[in-house]
Amino acid sequence: MNAKTDTVQSSAEALRYPWDQHPGPEEVVEVRPGVLWARLKLPFRLNHVNIYLLADGDGYAMVDAGFGNEETIEAWTKLFEGPLKGVHITRLIVTHSHPDHVGLAGWIVERFNCPLVMSQVEYLQSVYHQNRGTEERRNAQRLFFRRHGMDESLTEKLLGRGQDYLKQVSVLPPSYHRISHGDEVVIGPRRFKVITGGGHALDQVMLYCADDKLFLSADQVLSKISPNVSVWAVEPDQNSLGEYLASLASLTTTLPYDLLVLPGHGVPFYGLKTRIKQLADHHEERCRLIAEACREEPQTSRALVPVVFNKHVLDEHQMGFAAGELVAHVNYMIVEGRLRAETKDGVLQFRTT
Repeated sequence: MNAKTDTVQSSAEALRYPWDQHPGPEEVVEVRPGVLWARLKLPFRLNHVNIYLLADGDGYAMVDAGFGNEETIEAWTKLFEGPLKGVHITRLIVTHSHPDHVGLAGWIVERFNCPLVMSQVEYLQSVYHQNRGTEERRNAQRLFFRRHGMDESLTEKLLGRGQDYLKQVSVLPPSYHRISHGDEVVIGPRRFKVITGGGHALDQVMLYCADDKLFLSADQVLSKISPNVSVWAVEPDQNSLGEYLASLASLTTTLPYDLLVLPGHGVPFYGLKTRIKQLADHHEERCRLIAEACREEPQTSRALVPVVFNKHVLDEHQMGFAAGELVAHVNYMIVEGRLRAETKDGVLQFRTT
């Protein structure tokens, strides 16, 4: 296990990254006494996920499990035969239902005979994802994409490879232990307050230890990229961006500056409130681009995707996320009174108010 002692106190506002490099595939880094950081590969552009292990009695509580594929099983096997040899997992805390976090939960729980701990909504959402491949649900998704201006060819691509990653989840345990917003969870010598937030997921779990100035932010606040905030067919009018921005505002008012933030992707960092402002400003800039594009002529979500996502060529997997995120922005702007929706030939179009 590699350890690094951070002797420099962060300023109130500066973003700072105390670790220059992330753990290698067979390494574990100790970021605080009894707090371990591992990093697992993912098979798409967001190419990694962070896992944290918190000292817990005679073992460690694991926070998130990784993607549900053979490569992740192999990666965990090497870690448990290497730097984590002899380590017992006392419980698995999964922050949210996305496959890169919950994907291997069933495998970890079975291997260590440990309880699964989640928020109720995220556990049930994980069950939903495992059973979303019915023809009725595919038809609902098909209609959702078509209503937002995606042509038939693109829609079928999005329903194919664009949704394949959702299947990468081992069979979930049939029971779990619920944690909820405001709960206090004791893990070894530390007491964590449970904070949940919407937007990226429905009820994502974050953990805050005031005494240790430690914040496990999951995917709600990432160090260098913006978490995906999308709307999908299951709740087509959801204001997920509004929920996300409200969560960020709450974190700003309730948490102090001088926390070490352990995110679900990227590297640990200081400067939580500065990073939150950057994320909020990022979404406001996207709203500005949408408003400008819809000022002269109404536009569909499909037409707006290249307006907002203009830096990369998107494959089907990335296009699915981009479409969902675009819908999140127009839904938010409708609620805020900045856009109005019109329907032409069964397709939604949006015009700046």
